Amino acid sequence: MRSTDPGGRVQPAHPGDPKRIGPYRIIGRLGSGGMGIVHAALDPRGTRVAVKAVHQPLAQDPEFRARFRREVALSSRVQGPCLVPLLAADPEAAGPWLATEYIPGPTLDRHLAAHGPLVGGSLYAFASGTAQALAAIHRAGVVHRDVKPQNVILSPAGPRMLDFGIARASDGTSVTRTGIMTGTPGWISPEHYRSGTSGPAGDVFAWGALVAYAATGRLPFGAGAPDVVAFRILSGEADLEGVPQALRELVEKALSKTPDTRPTAEEAALHCAALFAAGTTQAGLPGSAPTLAEAVQAQWTVPEVEDPAWAAPPSRGRKRLLFTVAVGAAVAGGLVGGLLALPAAHGRPPGAAPSGAAPGHTAAAVSGTSASPVPAGSGEPPSPAAGPTDNAPTLATWRQARAAQTPAENDARPAMGTGAWLDPVAYPDQQFALTFHQPRGEVYIASGGQELDGGTMRELARLACLGLRGLRGAYPDLPYSTYVIVDTARRGGPAVIWSDNFLTNTTCSASVTDRTTAPRAEQATDWYPLATGFAAAQIPSHDPDEIRIADRIATAIIKDWNADPSGSRAGRLSHDNLSVGFDPANRVMYVWADEPRWDGATRAEWARLASLRSCRELSGETTAHWPYSKYAVLINGDSGGDVFLRWDSTGSCTV
Repeated sequence: MRSTDPGGRVQPAHPGDPKRIGPYRIIGRLGSGGMGIVHAALDPRGTRVAVKAVHQPLAQDPEFRARFRREVALSSRVQGPCLVPLLAADPEAAGPWLATEYIPGPTLDRHLAAHGPLVGGSLYAFASGTAQALAAIHRAGVVHRDVKPQNVILSPAGPRMLDFGIARASDGTSVTRTGIMTGTPGWISPEHYRSGTSGPAGDVFAWGALVAYAATGRLPFGAGAPDVVAFRILSGEADLEGVPQALRELVEKALSKTPDTRPTAEEAALHCAALFAAGTTQAGLPGSAPTLAEAVQAQWTVPEVEDPAWAAPPSRGRKRLLFTVAVGAAVAGGLVGGLLALPAAHGRPPGAAPSGAAPGHTAAAVSGTSASPVPAGSGEPPSPAAGPTDNAPTLATWRQARAAQTPAENDARPAMGTGAWLDPVAYPDQQFALTFHQPRGEVYIASGGQELDGGTMRELARLACLGLRGLRGAYPDLPYSTYVIVDTARRGGPAVIWSDNFLTNTTCSASVTDRTTAPRAEQATDWYPLATGFAAAQIPSHDPDEIRIADRIATAIIKDWNADPSGSRAGRLSHDNLSVGFDPANRVMYVWADEPRWDGATRAEWARLASLRSCRELSGETTAHWPYSKYAVLINGDSGGDVFLRWDSTGSCTV
């Protein structure tokens, strides 16, 4: 369970968060996930600690309790370098929790998204350190079973492997749900796919994939639908282009289809250490040859970034430019707020988008050749990327773009890897072309053959962003900052469906609205909700009117939904899973539910009810200075896939 700020920074505590858990004083949040919330805390001596608190519905499940006890027992058995030590736990508490040492730093996937692949000594140190961690786990008689980039933190002292949420004893004893395949697609061994079980050799397979990913920034078996990835793992060869030759042979052995031919984690750690031990000794470590842990630290170059939030609880007394109210203790379930705030904090990098472009990502459906706003009801939605100017990419600017000419442009396509959207097995009819508009600093990705669905579009956006960020690392003078996706197979004609600045989107997050279809009747055409606006809506508010009205609207929606006389509505609402917030910059109120499991019909019914109540309540607000007349309703997905369902302005309220 890990959903944290990209750099492991402390986020503000939410309303309803505990002040203390066990002996630890809570000062904020580090993240959240499906299992619970990770709090930033201090022990009585002021030592920084991460406390994982289990969600109450899970705490009341006896089967989950048994698994959590098992996790605590397994974690207490594992000691060694490059691991996150367990400090304390109480699996029998009313709210079960465990505390570990706080490890600052981004996860591997986020570091690669921001800085590109690991190179040189850092890569060898990463390979050795993670292999050491697995060796320690295996010596304790435990199998990790979820080795993946999201479970490795790149701390200033070296890589750290974490999350034993699905670990089991290597003797086969475990507490997991019958019939559930544990692990993450792309990081599951061939034998695990075949038999549903995996031992230490399965961890080594995932380690080989992890090292290849760290060295190249690409998934060694590509991306796409789980069954397509599984087929490649079972029958295909890993993409190891770019892995240094000294490591490649070891990685190839680790990725062998046969468990018996893979090295052990101990052997892999020793092999990696041997690759740079001589250079480390010459670098000045005193005495005899360094230990493996010393060798890793000597070659590691990830800098430490101090977080002032640890010094004291975040202040709530100062005025803020952006206001919101999170009604109850709703968990956001994604990181869009923290991620989108980063570019503003660091300024605009060289070559960034024109000043008229809106920050963050933009999902658009532009079927004309102009980005100028069009009158409501015209049937042609404007580009949200354009904001108040006409700088957004259009079909006209796409047609002006030319084919690749320079070495950097010719390298752009291979830099984007071989995701599912390029896979002839998964998408046999897909066509793909790259063109360049240097005066505008834009790279155009035109997809044809078959219309892009929302999931494929987001995957294409993420991989394009990652690839172009890596390309800029190889070509620092690359004159491009924005990529644009054009769907040429779309019903109704070609359309610009995505635009993003890959320099400012440092994590290549793609968790924004999928607006690949024209607005429906209940969706306004003169404005669009934006990911940046939703991010603003999640910042705690101090405005009394916003707090009062948000509470009134949330309470009314909850009452309306739960009062269903037919009893057919799935999922009850409460202040724990429904929130209302405000984006004062664009004067939009956002209403969101943390119910990603709802089917389409349930989402549509909830959106209709929430929109009607929001419209009526906003229309009835008589405060003279009340600035809000626009509202948006969305589902906040627990994987970061936020889906805007309805948006409009107050008026007749007849939705």
